[in-house]
Amino acid sequence: MTTESGQRLRRFARSRRFLLGRPRDLAFTSGRLIFLRALAPDDPVTGLWSLDLATGAERLLADPRALLAGEPEVIPAAELRRRERMRETARGIVAYTLDTGGRLAAFALSGRLFTCDLGSGTTGEIPAAGPVVDPQLSPDGNAIAWLAGRALRVTGLDGRVLLELSDPDPEVSFGAAEFGAAEELSRHHGCWWSPDGQRLLVARVSEHAVASWWLSDPSDAATEPVHQRYPFAGTANPDVRLLLAGLDGQVTDVDVPTGELPYLLAARWDAAGLLLVLHTRDHGRSEIRAVDLGTGATRLVQADTDPDWLELAPGTPRWLPDGRLLHAAHSEDTHRLVIGGQPVTPPGLQVISVAGADDDATVFCATTEPTERHVYSLDHRSGAVTRLSGEPGVHTAVTGDSLMAISSETLAEDGITVRVLSGGQQVATVSSLPQPAFAPGVTLLSAGQRELRTAVVLPGDDVRPAGPLPIVMAPYGGAAQQVLAARRLFYEPQWLADQGFAVIVADGRGSPGRGPSWERAFRFDVATAALDDQVAALEHVVRQYPGELDAGRVGIRGWSFGGYLSALAVLRRPDVFAAAIAGAPVSEWRWYDTVATERWLGHPAEHPDAYNRTSVFPLAAGLTRPLLLVHGLLDDNVHPRHSLQLSRALTAAGRDHELLLIPGVTHVVWPPEIIEQLLGAHVRFFRRHLAG
Repeated sequence: MTTESGQRLRRFARSRRFLLGRPRDLAFTSGRLIFLRALAPDDPVTGLWSLDLATGAERLLADPRALLAGEPEVIPAAELRRRERMRETARGIVAYTLDTGGRLAAFALSGRLFTCDLGSGTTGEIPAAGPVVDPQLSPDGNAIAWLAGRALRVTGLDGRVLLELSDPDPEVSFGAAEFGAAEELSRHHGCWWSPDGQRLLVARVSEHAVASWWLSDPSDAATEPVHQRYPFAGTANPDVRLLLAGLDGQVTDVDVPTGELPYLLAARWDAAGLLLVLHTRDHGRSEIRAVDLGTGATRLVQADTDPDWLELAPGTPRWLPDGRLLHAAHSEDTHRLVIGGQPVTPPGLQVISVAGADDDATVFCATTEPTERHVYSLDHRSGAVTRLSGEPGVHTAVTGDSLMAISSETLAEDGITVRVLSGGQQVATVSSLPQPAFAPGVTLLSAGQRELRTAVVLPGDDVRPAGPLPIVMAPYGGAAQQVLAARRLFYEPQWLADQGFAVIVADGRGSPGRGPSWERAFRFDVATAALDDQVAALEHVVRQYPGELDAGRVGIRGWSFGGYLSALAVLRRPDVFAAAIAGAPVSEWRWYDTVATERWLGHPAEHPDAYNRTSVFPLAAGLTRPLLLVHGLLDDNVHPRHSLQLSRALTAAGRDHELLLIPGVTHVVWPPEIIEQLLGAHVRFFRRHLAG
């Protein structure tokens, strides 16, 4: 590795993969755009900022280092677990909430509770018997709900406790999202304020029946192991009940058929009422229910069914001002918006999320080309759909106060640019802090018969070795996209390519952006379609670059689902793949959580063959290619047992392999020194086994 290459890797690692310095978590209030952003491009500490839309001036409202007065930040264990589910790697202020009047913001820092006056920029601490986790400011700005261990506590701005929900039973918690909801359903909260700030909807979670395991790091022998409740496929889920709790102390049970509909995907409480989205365990039925705020009774508003599974489009459902229901459903192999029971977006336009809606229009994110995401507006009167974002890239939006902010990232530029629009006219911008990044050279292709969206990254001309290049495939392979027209996704592939490889990233069946049939194509078999698509993409790219790539020297690397796919590749297709690095692989799907696994493979008692054919264990004795297993010892999502038991099976079969266990590391690898060492280990492994 050259000095310049090492410096690039260090910059990449210290900037959290060049993600620091990007404006995020945007919200409009009282003529301002509020957002979070790091204090410098390589500074992990995130502050609370405001943009004055009249003057265009930016202002740092809350500086975490100043608030802590030089004391080191101490993040509570519960907050670390919450951040793990959210894939949050920054420090400082990583979340905030606002009142509806635009007066206050509330946030937690180092387990302490703070509010910030958005007008004056004055920040003060609220006395709280912490540690404080996930504070939620009431819409009227007079109270804050927060997690205190397993209790939900509500305090006034003077610190006086107004309400507390708790239970002496250590397996019962209030106000927090359970593991499956946070990890797989993107629901990270378990309490929601009423619009008037006088009541809350609260999730009560009992984990008595949930299976468990122990998580420990042997490198720290003095620390007690963590007892983690984890719902393995086929085992019991937590029992989630809902309560309406008033600041006057009155508590009402919400009547939800949790036995039939155990998964709460979303709750939306606004002036039009309280809506819940609930799913059956197999995700084959989705119900939208409205809550009677007086009795807690619920009535069915909308039900959808699917022979495979259903998913939630973020930002839905919601009542429109005219009383019609806006939600998302699919028809004609398209994810579509539906208003009043009628689809209102055209076939072929795949809806991803809804940013906002008012009397005149709904603003949403959608795509007709899987490598791009664009912002659209649906006119409620004419039904016309208009694209609001321009150049190829990934564009998202937030709305509020008759304003819109479109965040854009492309292959041509580093970071994100935010354009603030009023009446369709740009009135302000916010940019990422300048990044000392390096420009990836990415070619996007549609590979093979299935037109697999594929990215090819080659070494820069100044570092490219002579002769055909060895190849490294870098897939995820499951229900996520890696191939998008956004530069942030290709810094790591470019760095790896510059070490003397051609890097190929391909999105196969199961990835979003191409419609329901494509996403559900790996139902009951997450192995075969995913692996076949990687091989098809590889063969196509090799044909497109005659004489430049060496199809006899192909490696594969991935993490999580990608780690599973990498291990599977050398076990099933050693004729194609010469070496693999499997990071945090799911080696046995019976050991992964109920929410994701049963959606894809069904219940193991009903579909045992689906689990048998997707496990890597029956293939272990046949390993003939170099395999490196990598796992963080504190991974509470894909437990280290997945790699340890696979290593055990390989050892019992007399199959050589390598095992790298990383002390202190969870499923999300963020410490800069670990990123540097891990990527260095990847290069050394592939140089030994591919480049000679």
